[in-house]
Amino acid sequence: NAGLQAVFLAAAQLAAAPYHWDLPKGFPVPPVPASNPMSDAKVELGRYLFYDKRLSVNGTQSCASCHKQELAFTDGRAAALGATGEPHPRSAMSLLNVAYSASLTWSNPALHSLEAQARIPMFGEHPVELGLAGHEQAVLDELRAEPVYRDLFPKSFPGSPHPFTIDHLTQALAAFERTIISARSPYDRYYTGGDRSAISDAAKRGEVLFFTDPVAGCFRCHSGPSFTDGTYRNTALYLDYPAPNLGIFEHTKRPADRGKFKVPTLRNIAITAPYMHDGSIATLEEVLDHYAAGGRAHDNPQRDGRMQKIALSGQNRKDLLEFLRSLTDTELLHDVRFADPWRN
Repeated sequence: NAGLQAVFLAAAQLAAAPYHWDLPKGFPVPPVPASNPMSDAKVELGRYLFYDKRLSVNGTQSCASCHKQELAFTDGRAAALGATGEPHPRSAMSLLNVAYSASLTWSNPALHSLEAQARIPMFGEHPVELGLAGHEQAVLDELRAEPVYRDLFPKSFPGSPHPFTIDHLTQALAAFERTIISARSPYDRYYTGGDRSAISDAAKRGEVLFFTDPVAGCFRCHSGPSFTDGTYRNTALYLDYPAPNLGIFEHTKRPADRGKFKVPTLRNIAITAPYMHDGSIATLEEVLDHYAAGGRAHDNPQRDGRMQKIALSGQNRKDLLEFLRSLTDTELLHDVRFADPWRN
């Protein structure tokens, strides 16, 4: 049928059109796997899926349950909680600027793909998060019955004879997550936008401290547009890190890697308490105290060499806190592009 072929061709051309990244100065286009090109339809499909509680075994949770937009895509818990009530050993990491991350999660240096990462909360059993293992076909059947998805899945994967697959589902989620880019904080307006009034004098002093070595030297681990160097470090939180939170040692089995966790982004850090991989530090002020002391477990043999005591005056602390608060992108917290589409 020539007419039907023309429709499929038009849809394929639309999907193949370059995705428009609305990125500010200083932010490169994120890397995107050739096997999962971006498209408007796919991003929108991913947004619907991200907020859909049908992606949990009992219909009680979605991806957004642990990654809330108003909390910079964290959940405010010390430890995430799965759909069946099983606690996760670690806190939910922020998804801000995750598109730029070379590796993902707190403690798996081998996990590089957002598409692969999406499978972990859906199908992982240790711990159970969304609990979909063994329920794959039932979930796909349920999604296929939804009119929104009957429109968006074929648009997102034109030319595919079977648009409703787990692979396509995870690809759409990854596409949406790649768009969650924080770049409109007061500090961005000051640093890249040239607005000298965007941040306070205290924040400007804090910026100098943040980027000055050896005064504070925070930039040594929290560098680049996302304020993280993507490495894994032992910050002397414990003398012997308790199981199951062993850091990347869990995967590498190298003793030197015990207690090494990923350096998180500092974007929107003022609203993502509690802090550290296990939420064991309640406030941003206490985080500064931890680093100023060079960690609280000085005798940890795997303590990172950069964890040294820092002499910070009371004014230094206030200025550093003001700088960190200037990284809060309030526009992102209310941006409709990242909001729950089911509420509209």
